[in-house]
Amino acid sequence: MTSGSETTFDPVTTRFTGAAPEVSVSNDIIKRGLIAAPVLIGICAVIWGVDGALSSAYGIAIVLANFALAAAFIAGAARISLGLMMGASLFGYLIRLGLIFLAVWLVKDASWISLPALGSTIIVSHLGLLVWELKYVAISLAYPGLKPERATKPPTSAPRPLDD
Repeated sequence: MTSGSETTFDPVTTRFTGAAPEVSVSNDIIKRGLIAAPVLIGICAVIWGVDGALSSAYGIAIVLANFALAAAFIAGAARISLGLMMGASLFGYLIRLGLIFLAVWLVKDASWISLPALGSTIIVSHLGLLVWELKYVAISLAYPGLKPERATKPPTSAPRPLDD
């Protein structure tokens, strides 16, 4: 028996109306990916030559697009309902895996592709960017998404002895 003042939670009809933390986290990952890209492309160029550099650049583009799509799927679905957001998380993952497979399959026989460079770039950049982002993500319900910036405190003076 419920009283008239109680509210019920229905994940099918409840929507998320606040700021989308997944978008800010994804944008931060993409920013860090663009910072790391020249290093990874350079390493692949040294190991596999020009084909390695081109393959690495293509792999980084795939990875950054994957992170952007993940955030877009989840943020878009959360605006409709939390149930749809759960489905978008699960099936969006499967769709994005399929898109990564398709992106690799379409270029597997291209003259400029180096599959070892492409594969290692996709794996290393996915894992590396996620581990790098762990330092900047707040795992707290108080601050979902990125950790808030620390406010700089003015230096405190040493305690003075009381005058007698």
